[in-house]
Amino acid sequence: MRSTRRSYLAALGGTGALGSVAGCLGGSGGSGNLPDGCDVGTLDSVSSLPRPALGPEDAPVTVDVFEDFACPHCQTFTTSVYPEIKSNYVDSGDVLYRFFDFPIPVDETWSWAAASAARAVQDHGDVETFFTFTERVYENQGDLPDSGYQIVHDIANDLDVDGCTVAAAADQEPYREVAETDRETGSDRGVPGTPAVYVDGELLDNYGWESVSSAIDSRLDG
Repeated sequence: MRSTRRSYLAALGGTGALGSVAGCLGGSGGSGNLPDGCDVGTLDSVSSLPRPALGPEDAPVTVDVFEDFACPHCQTFTTSVYPEIKSNYVDSGDVLYRFFDFPIPVDETWSWAAASAARAVQDHGDVETFFTFTERVYENQGDLPDSGYQIVHDIANDLDVDGCTVAAAADQEPYREVAETDRETGSDRGVPGTPAVYVDGELLDNYGWESVSSAIDSRLDG
């Protein structure tokens, strides 16, 4: 059953079994058209943006996560594990949580297009809105190949960011260099697949909540 507009503007949720860090390794995908009435012209290319991060810069533990928006394992992580990290460690100031793009690509279109759309939200909104946007995109991951431009448009509008600009960013990919730079960073760090979760620079062999929380706790207690 295809998601409705209401479902992809709904609050966070997610399903799926947890797996290893190298859950997603590659694939291919489809395309779509901009929503009616969206004609914003050619967007300027952006070569760099601040690292999307939540939590204090001087937090005792840093968690780095490399993701591909078309990876179903990343969907599971973002909709079920990330909220636990945020509520248990980020909000208390114990963890600095940093997001990195790593388009494998699982989907030749949406691994890159969703990354560019999310960075447009970051650029035209703020980092908290960026993370909310990524959660909602993952909720509707299965519909991106058929309805992705409408999905990112409507989610952005719901978050008070211009939806046409975000849909155009997905189409034109003006933030592709930002994603490519992140991907190079991941390759240099030996990312084997997505999601790749690093706790204080150590790659975990599993992205499940128990594995991540155990790694964080061991450093907080050390």
